[in-house]
Amino acid sequence: QVQLVESGGGLVQPGGSLRLSCVASGFTVDEFAIGWFRRAPGKEREGLACLDSGGTAYYTDFDKGRFTVSRDSANNSGYLQMNILKPEDNATYYCASTKRTSSSTTYRPPTLPCTFGSWGQGTQVTVSS
Repeated sequence: QVQLVESGGGLVQPGGSLRLSCVASGFTVDEFAIGWFRRAPGKEREGLACLDSGGTAYYTDFDKGRFTVSRDSANNSGYLQMNILKPEDNATYYCASTKRTSSSTTYRPPTLPCTFGSWGQGTQVTVSS
């Protein structure tokens, strides 16, 4: 069974950093693209980053330079390092993969070349002083 479990969210002051983690099971992260998107209250989902199986990373323009996506094969995990966080970064953050499940639901962020077929339950990030 494909599963993605995020952790690492929390409360951080403006200008601070957080590292989100995502443990995958039911597939190998090396074989698929892994990425992140977020959803703020009252807003549409927003793609953040995608790391393809070849190691090429793609970012949405607004977070380029602040966010870094990575993967760890040994732990079958993905990560999102977020720096210089701003109040507008408040959202629930989701780890996602192009690995598809039996469900036909997919999500293709308009700003990224990845079509996600699975994602986790999300982790909340709050940026506030």
